[in-house]
Amino acid sequence: MPRQPFHLVEFSPWPLLVSMSILAMPIGLINYLRSGDLNLLSLSLLTTAVISVVWWRDVIRESTFQGFHGFHVTKGLKIGVALFILSEVCFFFAFFWAYFHSSLAPTIEVGAHWPPTGIETLKAFQVPLLNTSVLLLSGVSITWSHHSIEEGKYSSANQGLLLTVILGVYFLFLQYGEYMETGFSMADGIYGSCFFLATGFHGTHVAVGATFLTVCLFRLYYFHFNKQHHVGFLAAAWYWHFVDVVWLFLYVSIYWWGS
Repeated sequence: MPRQPFHLVEFSPWPLLVSMSILAMPIGLINYLRSGDLNLLSLSLLTTAVISVVWWRDVIRESTFQGFHGFHVTKGLKIGVALFILSEVCFFFAFFWAYFHSSLAPTIEVGAHWPPTGIETLKAFQVPLLNTSVLLLSGVSITWSHHSIEEGKYSSANQGLLLTVILGVYFLFLQYGEYMETGFSMADGIYGSCFFLATGFHGTHVAVGATFLTVCLFRLYYFHFNKQHHVGFLAAAWYWHFVDVVWLFLYVSIYWWGS
């Protein structure tokens, strides 16, 4: 067999199993909405999470202990992460489109002005501004950690990454408190729908990113990354910077301009 620079993965049961588990999710959701039975939905969510963990464990083994991730493989992984982030940009673009479509030309049903009649918006220069500062600081700390890895300063890299995780969790705590103080809900017309869908999905992305960074923190502690090879960390850092940028657009458009 001729040698080639790519890694051909071994036969794995995880793609088939996780696809069956994901297929059970919408079926379980429909079952819950119709009969109130959460069993299938809960089982599918649990099995998807478990299979994802063991699948990613295998990928980590391939890259760290078996050394299969050479230059061409890591280049492909970077392109894949970039395309994934591009798909996330398109995902959030839909929310911004809905928001600006409704706010730039408000209909008579919402009072012909924006914010709609009866909506008391959150003050942009209170908790939302603090949230913005927290995420911007987390962007600085993750960059500090990244440069520390490239310079071989693993103690500093651990400190920067730990600070980033703490700031991400703190952001979620502040957002939860903000939601508890809002005078409107998702059911309050187009403003409530756009606000909670956009900020809520962003919060979900922050939670996913914080989980991603926590895994990288453990991997960094066990010296899975070095100066030349830290694609897993790089993917997490790119994702976190994307989360930061999306929040800046959310803050400017919804909290500041939209209020």
